Amino acid sequence: MVREDRIKPIGVENFVLPSRINTRYFRSANSFIHSIIEGSFMNKTELIDAIAAGSGLSKADADKALKATLDSITREIAKGGSVALIGFGTFSVSKRSARKGKNPRTGAAIKIAASKVPKFKAGAGLKAIANGEKKVAAPAKKAAPTKKAAPAAKAAPAKKAAKKK
Repeated sequence: MVREDRIKPIGVENFVLPSRINTRYFRSANSFIHSIIEGSFMNKTELIDAIAAGSGLSKADADKALKATLDSITREIAKGGSVALIGFGTFSVSKRSARKGKNPRTGAAIKIAASKVPKFKAGAGLKAIANGEKKVAAPAKKAAPTKKAAPAAKAAPAKKAAKKK
């Protein structure tokens, strides 16, 4: 984590910040910009490249695999279910009850409707890696390509038994 007092302006005066920055993770807009430039975010293209490199798949196949995975998780969440990946985490649906809120512009009281929101809870293995208690496993080495065995010769058809007279 970068200390707040060590962050210097980085010359991106025209950088437009997203309308909502999660202040739980970014204490200021400057630390948000710094984290983007430092490279601590991985976008979808970089993830596809990493999947392709780690699995030996082509980028197109890695893209299909990622899309299929995300689609499967999304469909299960849409049904109200959950997806548990042991050691990684659990995707689930959380219910928020109706509550009263406050319009930040006018200060007027408003009613916030009940809703369902997707939720991710990190598993013990992922938490240990994030806290530095455990190291990330090295990617598996690719197995040497094996030669295919020659196809077996076709067996001759069975002879018919001779008829007895």
